[in-house]
Amino acid sequence: MAGVTIRTLTLLAAVVAGLVGRTAEARAEPRAEARAETEVRWTVYYADKEPPQAFEPYKLVVLDSDRHPPLRPLRDRGKTLLGYISLGEVENHRPWFEKVKSWGILSEENPNWPGSFYVDVRDKRWVKLVVEELVPAILHRGFDGVFLDTLDNPPHLERTDPQRWKGMTEASARLVNAIRRNYPSARIMLNRAYEILPQTAGSLDYALGESVYTTWDFQAGKAKLQPEEDYRFQVEALHGAKRLNPKLALMSLDYWDPADVEGVRRIYATQRANGFSPHVSVVELDRVVPEPKP
Repeated sequence: MAGVTIRTLTLLAAVVAGLVGRTAEARAEPRAEARAETEVRWTVYYADKEPPQAFEPYKLVVLDSDRHPPLRPLRDRGKTLLGYISLGEVENHRPWFEKVKSWGILSEENPNWPGSFYVDVRDKRWVKLVVEELVPAILHRGFDGVFLDTLDNPPHLERTDPQRWKGMTEASARLVNAIRRNYPSARIMLNRAYEILPQTAGSLDYALGESVYTTWDFQAGKAKLQPEEDYRFQVEALHGAKRLNPKLALMSLDYWDPADVEGVRRIYATQRANGFSPHVSVVELDRVVPEPKP
């Protein structure tokens, strides 16, 4: 989008509407039409200890593509399974890390996730590796599709150093669309990456907003409410993507202390009112946290 960005327009609108600085309880009521959305019960889990019964309430399950519970019992229970893949970063525990490092296309380490390094998504070798090796390997393991993570990083790098990282945002969108072209029947969920949603919405089955209502404060080591303008920006960005692709399922993932049952219930209610299929978990995503009973 040329000129003023979607984020800038959204933030200006939020200020004009007097939203900035309100408490969570005072947040504006979501639009009535959003509440009619069909919900997908889902969870995300990046470990391998939970038994199949833990996933019984969920239709859609996102798992780490390397370390995960046996897939066959979940498939036999009718679950749709998505395998995790990081596209804007490469983690040093992945088998392809040394190969990509040798290409000289890794840059800084993500300060919040030690051992994970930003990757130049413009590089044709990375694109080829993802499209021709990494994605098909996930599908061949028995996953129904892929969960695309960390593609919010390339646009961030381009914003911080436009000369060095020119074209990273466009390259991110091309990569998502290339995965769709090559695997037309695969299910695809994109996490955040709001800058490229207008270019990729038609290639997606699910658009996920991670940390929409709440976020994780890495310095304090606990969850906290998102600033009002960030919350509103994400809600509007996700609904903007659905206007481009009416079949798109809108998902949310928020972090909160499971012991605060009323707080967790409030997040679920808020995100359902926004028209999202919500899930609330712990930041490590190493256990299945069930929704509190009414």
